Amino acid sequence: MKLAFSTLGVPGLPLPDVLRLATTHGYHGVELRAHPEEPVHPGLGPGERADVAAEFKAAGIELLGLAGYAKVAAPGDDGPVIEEMRTLLDLAHDLGAPFVRVFPGADHEQSRQSADAVAARRLGTAAEYAADVGVRILLETHDSHRTAADSIRVLGLVGHRHVGSLWDVMHTWLGGEQPSESYAALAPYLGYVQVKDIASADDTTPLPLGAGVLPLAECVEVLSRHNWDGWLCWEYEKRWYDGAAPLDGLLDGGRDHLSRLLNESA
Repeated sequence: MKLAFSTLGVPGLPLPDVLRLATTHGYHGVELRAHPEEPVHPGLGPGERADVAAEFKAAGIELLGLAGYAKVAAPGDDGPVIEEMRTLLDLAHDLGAPFVRVFPGADHEQSRQSADAVAARRLGTAAEYAADVGVRILLETHDSHRTAADSIRVLGLVGHRHVGSLWDVMHTWLGGEQPSESYAALAPYLGYVQVKDIASADDTTPLPLGAGVLPLAECVEVLSRHNWDGWLCWEYEKRWYDGAAPLDGLLDGGRDHLSRLLNESA
């Protein structure tokens, strides 16, 4: 497995500094938060996009994916959501990223069946465009569909190889799933895995990997047992928690912790 970190942990940091952190601390890739407040976002022009791709290539760091914010199950018209996904897919194509992350985002007034159908319809429509540009859309285990069991209800309806899953290990744990259950459900769809750590279900302030309660060892063990060889991406949610320690001082320890888990599970 290869190791990456998300720029959610270094909000607003210029791309050369992000790439320097990756090379200095031994990470193979970076997930870019694709939001207007970040240096890389869908508003970039063709020249700027070419520059970003060239910077990644020069640094020898892979661009794992773009973390977008389209909410595919949210109430409202399909058009704006599908267009948001297409915009992200275009950016990913231009930068050479293989994945685009989207959220479920249903609200409490929608029935489960309605939310699943809306999400599947939109993802199915966007999947054809994703196939054309060679990028895969990943539905994250998050918010209204936080467990693998929730996610596969949607993914099974879509049934397209350019739509898959992003496993956020915190949300499946908060939803009451064991790592073996989450993996078994998501395995046919799995794009990559987001790892993190927190103090408790009631305190999700980000912690150094291994310092909290999330079952990271079990997650790595089940992935290794099934010979999964994709990405582990550390999503340290510094953007949402001002009091969290800076990520740059934690990167070595996070790399070492994940490497140790990988060695122990081999």
